[in-house]
Amino acid sequence: MHTVAVIAFEDISPFHLSVPCMVFGDDLARLGVPRYRLLICGEKTGPIPTMSGFKIEVEHDLSALAEADTIIMPAWRDPEEPAPPALLKALRAGHARGARIVALCLGTFVLAEAGLLEGRGAATHWAWSDDFVRRFPKVRLDRKSLYIDDGDILTSAGTAAAIDCCLHLLRCDHGAEIANRVARRMVVAPHRDGGQAQYIEQPLPDQHGSDKLSATLDWAMENLRQPLTLDLLAGKAGMSRRNFTRRFKAKTGATVSQWVLNHRLAAAQRLLETSNKGVDLIADSVGFGSAVSLRQHFTHTFSISPSAYRRQFTGLSR
Repeated sequence: MHTVAVIAFEDISPFHLSVPCMVFGDDLARLGVPRYRLLICGEKTGPIPTMSGFKIEVEHDLSALAEADTIIMPAWRDPEEPAPPALLKALRAGHARGARIVALCLGTFVLAEAGLLEGRGAATHWAWSDDFVRRFPKVRLDRKSLYIDDGDILTSAGTAAAIDCCLHLLRCDHGAEIANRVARRMVVAPHRDGGQAQYIEQPLPDQHGSDKLSATLDWAMENLRQPLTLDLLAGKAGMSRRNFTRRFKAKTGATVSQWVLNHRLAAAQRLLETSNKGVDLIADSVGFGSAVSLRQHFTHTFSISPSAYRRQFTGLSR
């Protein structure tokens, strides 16, 4: 059984503690997914106060991190406050023995303080990005991405991005279909690519054009097989190319081509996991046109071929 250890500390955000608990909790058993063993760990056991005024019970001390396959560091209470030496030591030890280390939001500051991010890419909340760069100049901070998957270490941006990051972990472990089911239970977007922008530069005005844009995106997701060009989508929304491009970027944080590619890849993942269709038929049904194109994009994005990806999830209970 895969063990996930979530670190708790005084004045923790209950939301950031609850996100991994919701994603990796007992509800997975109802979906036919092998259960995770979830541990809440802290410097000391017993009740600790949260930033919301109530207390939570911590059952395991930091020695339990030695049992963890994945260690999650939620948002640290104050990026200017040094983390306890015992916590930094435990994180280093976990990483040294091969555990997957995850930092949510301001938890990235703690991983950087532990020296685990030097020379690596990382994400954190955009509002504290200047402070992070000042304190940790040897870390390659991505100021915009929702989360960064660097293999054995993952880091995420602000509050909602913690959900995206944890769903991404679940997707890596059990596939897109299971991650989508959990997302539906949580009533959140099933997949937001890590490279998507953390925030939009300007809010969309509440007017009829916005509704047309949303309807156009819904239509596009149902019609991935079609050539979803900028001209086609702008015409569908009844907008000029320039206006559509501006509104699209503001709403999604991505370019049209990247957004379409991400949805086609997500659809291909689901079909590889849940159907017996050949790669050529999948490529055609999600709009890649050819198996060669699908293989190129899929391998570039996920570092695994479609066929190998399918074998990886063959036999998983659905």
